[in-house]
Amino acid sequence: MTLLGSLYRSALRPALFSLDAERAHELTLDALALAQRSAPARSALRAAFGVEDDGSLAVELFGRRFPTPLGVAAGLDKGAVAYNALGAMGFSFVEVGTVTEHPQPGNPRPRLFRLPRDGAVINRMGFNNPGCEAMARALAAHPPDRVIVGVNLGKSKVTPLADAPSDYAASARAVAPYADYAVINVSSPNTPGLRSLQSVDALVGIVRAVRPALADRGVPLLVKIAPDLADEDVDAVVDLALAEGLAGLVATNTTLRRDGLRTPADEVRSLGDGGLSGAPLRSRSREVVARVFSRAGRSLPVIGVGGVSSADDAWDMIEAGASLVQVYTGFIYRGPTMARELTEGMRARLRSSAAASVSAVVGRRANG
Repeated sequence: MTLLGSLYRSALRPALFSLDAERAHELTLDALALAQRSAPARSALRAAFGVEDDGSLAVELFGRRFPTPLGVAAGLDKGAVAYNALGAMGFSFVEVGTVTEHPQPGNPRPRLFRLPRDGAVINRMGFNNPGCEAMARALAAHPPDRVIVGVNLGKSKVTPLADAPSDYAASARAVAPYADYAVINVSSPNTPGLRSLQSVDALVGIVRAVRPALADRGVPLLVKIAPDLADEDVDAVVDLALAEGLAGLVATNTTLRRDGLRTPADEVRSLGDGGLSGAPLRSRSREVVARVFSRAGRSLPVIGVGGVSSADDAWDMIEAGASLVQVYTGFIYRGPTMARELTEGMRARLRSSAAASVSAVVGRRANG
């Protein structure tokens, strides 16, 4: 642990954790948004927290060079206000959103809760975001500064499920000029009926509506799936992705499960519905990543997300089959030194392995 990391965990984190979880999130995003608009501030972040690009962990994927496999998952920077600041803090890529065609406030507050004993978070945000046109303007105003930007696409709550393809396509058209890749999100538990769109029959219509909206710009298209899918349903989505020529999958979103938590069950129940993320998701997310890799191999790259809070977690996800790895909840608990600490740890793991590159490690333990 670095000195700055120790200071965050001993001083700043307790102060933030004394606040309502969403209020702490807003204050953090406000600070990062200031850095987004200031080159000197980003330089200061890069000096304090950034990661040197020495080439040892570089990944070539989606027609892009990722300096390291480590990125930030959708949900942290919902409105595309902080991706350059997060890049300055050492993350190779940031997935902004989830964005919908129509602006929406999301679900009523409170809707974000920490479970510190579990290193977890429960959220029922409900895709609160400014809408695709506003996100497009935000992305246009601040071109990426040494960071790769993906955009996570969701369905507006006001749009009927039957009209989901056109809703996703509208968002894709708006953000296509600014996205390095795009992700169809049909796996959040916080928009009524959304997960039903993971069925192959529903998903194929969305894919075929979104792809033309991205084609002119050559934007790679992925789909994000839930950890709660049965194994045979994971297989069905993999087969669809291969048949439709998708660029990859993101595995996984949050879970509805609550088993195995250290937080007392009555306390968890009192928080209400929502998706659980963080350490309790680690095992299942890795299982899904491994299943995708075992079925598709390198033909369908995977971005692994769920329970990654250490270099070992990230490395295990890569060995399970992930070409890239995302963090979210772990960042809340570890703080601004996370990217540097995990990158240094992954470099150490690479040196101690017999692999020539991090890409050579992908999937080598997908079958156990």
